[in-house]
Amino acid sequence: MTMEADFVIVGAGSAGCAMAYRLAEAGASVLVIEHGGSDAGPFIQMPAALSYPMNMRRYDWGYRSEPEPNLNNRRLAVPRGKVIGGSSSINGMVYVRGHARDYDHWRDQGADGWGYADVLPYFRRMEHSHGGQAGWRGTDGPLHVTRGPRKNPLFHAFVEAGRQAGYGVTEDYNGERQEGFGPMEQTVFRGRRWSAANAYLKPALKRANCTLIRAFARRVVIENGRAVGVEVTRGGTREVIRARREVVLAASSINSPKLLMLSGIGPAAHLRDHGIDVVADRRGVGANLQDHLELYIQMGASQPVSLFKYWNLWGKALVGAQWLFTGTGLGASNQFESAGFIRSRAGIDYPDIQFHFLPIAVRYDGKVAAEGHGFQAHVGPMRSASRGAVTLRSGDPAADPVIRFNYMSDPQDWWEFRQCIRLTREIFGQEAFKPFVKHEIQPGAAVQSDAELDDFIREHAESAYHPCGTCRMGRADDADAVVDPQARVIGVEGLRVADSSIFPRITNGNLNAPSIMVGEKVSDHLLGRDPLPSDNHLPWIHPDWQATQR
Repeated sequence: MTMEADFVIVGAGSAGCAMAYRLAEAGASVLVIEHGGSDAGPFIQMPAALSYPMNMRRYDWGYRSEPEPNLNNRRLAVPRGKVIGGSSSINGMVYVRGHARDYDHWRDQGADGWGYADVLPYFRRMEHSHGGQAGWRGTDGPLHVTRGPRKNPLFHAFVEAGRQAGYGVTEDYNGERQEGFGPMEQTVFRGRRWSAANAYLKPALKRANCTLIRAFARRVVIENGRAVGVEVTRGGTREVIRARREVVLAASSINSPKLLMLSGIGPAAHLRDHGIDVVADRRGVGANLQDHLELYIQMGASQPVSLFKYWNLWGKALVGAQWLFTGTGLGASNQFESAGFIRSRAGIDYPDIQFHFLPIAVRYDGKVAAEGHGFQAHVGPMRSASRGAVTLRSGDPAADPVIRFNYMSDPQDWWEFRQCIRLTREIFGQEAFKPFVKHEIQPGAAVQSDAELDDFIREHAESAYHPCGTCRMGRADDADAVVDPQARVIGVEGLRVADSSIFPRITNGNLNAPSIMVGEKVSDHLLGRDPLPSDNHLPWIHPDWQATQR
């Protein structure tokens, strides 16, 4: 028996869950195809356990980049969620909308209707903000956005050190003013990870017109230039799940371009090389790959104030037990509770450097610094000019795609990263940190010259796990665009892409919030509704940005 619905969504991630909720709410029938399984269990639901799910093949596609020539040929991890909630179920739960100017840039590059005035109402519709700036933030949406308790004195030292260094303070970087230092926001609610699955998908599945199917999507089925369904493997057999109205790919910036190419949409020569019949020759499919790189600037602590005291079997058991039985304690936060957004130099009108502060010296894979007590700032540039690509390894849908970021391929990247390190050191050198700083763990006080810093960057820069841009949105007559401003795939009827792959350029900060916003906005396009009325709230821009860095 053929399964069919009005809309078939591939991928139960940040955008896919939001669309499922809005489409089902409007009365349309929706089938969501997800290869991964349940998000039940403490590894995903306990915020402080965030280093576990992104390192578990059960929840992650397990992709790696090709050797990166500018990073000592290292192959970097590219975690993508393979579970309901997608990457919102394995990410660090940091909530950043991005800067207003990011979206104005999208609009100016051909994504008409995606300026800040256009997307702000969608951010408000999706949010239930706890403590955000009135008028700028939503208060009754499905997505709870909270702040950690900030009990550790190091969180306050970081913000105060930023102020002492001459930067501003912002009480809500997701409100009027992003630039400055202040509390960091998280998608955590009542002590649990508030993923897109918890916020959107689970409520949607309570409706009779929304169904989740566990299956592996192989390609979009296109007949006479129109997408009519999705070929999947389910229970060892192939079948086609049919869409009466439209197919929507929301499978990530890695898997959405892969699925388009497997379906005959992409650079014609590349498709033919893999024996795939060309349906639409779109050279932009898989191109324009962007990401954020970051470094961990780590300091040893002179007193036992960090989380290191819990970094042992007994400590973790205590934190886990408290969270399991009460939903409270250290386990109920991602521990990213202070943030900073600054400009790298005068003449840049909005921040291009982001800080995540963490009161322990540890890596994303959970390996702790050998030093014991310490703390760190994750820091990296926001708008690298380097671009990579996602391409097919073979015509076999089961084969991993080829992921090449070309990190640090633009000379400006090197200056920006050195500037990140030097500005972070200056912040850690302020009076507010005097009671806490013992010495610099990494890069280490001896690493000072441009050449020494470049060696450190080559060996230690890590992905912040924000890949995007591989199905770029633009005007229908733009040869490099993949989707038009309504997220319709150019050259094919009845097919859209709605996830971080449609970003024309990467946004300031973490990508979960803008990905969910894309799902919210595209759901209105799918339903043929007028977009929400635009809102002309003007963001704060440093009045003397042309002449001063802070």
